[in-house]
Amino acid sequence: MTPSRVGFDNERYLREQTAAILERVRRFENRLYLEFGGKLLFDYHAARVLPGYDPNIKMLLLRELKDQADILLCIYAGDIERRKVRADFGITYDVDALKMIDDLAEWGLDILGVVITRFDNQPAATIFKNKLERRGVRVFTHAFTKGYPTDVDTIVSEQGYGVNEYIPSDKSLVIVTGPGPGSGKLATCLSQLYHDRMRGRASGYAKFETFPIWNLPLKHPVNIAYEAATADIGDFNMVDPFHLEATGQAAVNYNRDVEVFPVLKRIVEKITGSAAIYRSPTEMGVNCAGAGIVDDAAVQEAARQELVRRYFRYGCEYVMGLTGKETVQRAELLMSELGVRPEDRPVVAAARRAAVEARERGMGNRGIYCGAALELRSGAIVTGRNSTLFHAASSLILNTIKTLAEIPDRIHLLSPAVIESVANLKKSILGARSISLDVSEVLICLSINAGSNPAAQLALERLKDLQGCEVHMTHMPTPGDEAGLKRFGVNLTSDPNFSSKSLMDYR
Repeated sequence: MTPSRVGFDNERYLREQTAAILERVRRFENRLYLEFGGKLLFDYHAARVLPGYDPNIKMLLLRELKDQADILLCIYAGDIERRKVRADFGITYDVDALKMIDDLAEWGLDILGVVITRFDNQPAATIFKNKLERRGVRVFTHAFTKGYPTDVDTIVSEQGYGVNEYIPSDKSLVIVTGPGPGSGKLATCLSQLYHDRMRGRASGYAKFETFPIWNLPLKHPVNIAYEAATADIGDFNMVDPFHLEATGQAAVNYNRDVEVFPVLKRIVEKITGSAAIYRSPTEMGVNCAGAGIVDDAAVQEAARQELVRRYFRYGCEYVMGLTGKETVQRAELLMSELGVRPEDRPVVAAARRAAVEARERGMGNRGIYCGAALELRSGAIVTGRNSTLFHAASSLILNTIKTLAEIPDRIHLLSPAVIESVANLKKSILGARSISLDVSEVLICLSINAGSNPAAQLALERLKDLQGCEVHMTHMPTPGDEAGLKRFGVNLTSDPNFSSKSLMDYR
């Protein structure tokens, strides 16, 4: 990759974002429910489109607010029941919730409790509830809100929000977050507003969402990259019509916030008994991401690259049966708006050339010829090809760390005896159809060899330098390749091709 320019200033952003949230807390007499949208931890989308952005900056923000804030974690019972998966980590939403609790604890932050929303005694959700409670985590359950979204009189009544369990807090700020969209964060905030009013306490609501960035142009690449990131759920950006009418100022929001605003406004007015303080969904937000951008050209280019990554991801999800053709078409349309092509990602052409070389040399495996390429921070590109001994991704990793450690190509990192032993295990004992080693297996072999081979030890130490590098493969990674590559934190894409004819290899 061309040495990247820093486009985002974390300290400046953190300073302005903290001030904006605290100002909103004061506006509501020191009781604010703040809906936290997007990923609380490991926000790699933001880090990719805003070069320099700390993917865990929201945790730094929470630590700044620690003394004033409680944290509520929401999860939709239906997502638990159908085992919905968070694509970037490959884990289900309930596991992600558990991970989030552990991660918060590591940052010195405890949660007030977990809210299971739209709970109707679903078996898997009940098991999840029991598991948390028996580990000392407080769990609240909220049912589907009767009358939602049109019958405001029922919604704001004992039959609506009144059915929900009240969640007491003595802090001036309550952060309401959850894994993924549709987790019930908004409903939880509004339910709390209702219960506070029934107890004679005034409180307010605001929303914190990194994207779209409201004070960037509608067609700014960063905002279009957000549309690409949500193409599978049909989100799209638009100029906030309520804000334009109220202020004469164009501001960018996304369709779901704009669509729900009239209902939200009526509900808040019903709860408070007075005109809502917000004239538009943009005014509901406390979003300062735009203030952190210090190099617009750098973030624009980074966002264009993200469009290409999303295009490849959706193509692979389509052939895997995980998404529809319209999602891929949506990604293609967004790319065409900015004049971006798949080949604008430098590692794509290099990987495809490596696959051609594998075919020309007859180096494939069982009639499949795969290529892989990685772009180093220096801009140099390293390639790998599959063979009877190694997957293309495995070959790529070995070639890359040899390049980084300046080890001559003629020097082997892996002992033939170790490779033969693992191959024998796979074929003779485990009954594998191929002895070719995936990334996870190669890493184990490399660790074994490092004890007796100084070159292997030197190469092993350079694995940490793969973080943030760009990788492309001509075929989708097998589970062993994908698991290994994810540990390095590379930005991985692949053409929507299978590297094996076996259906079980991609189960």
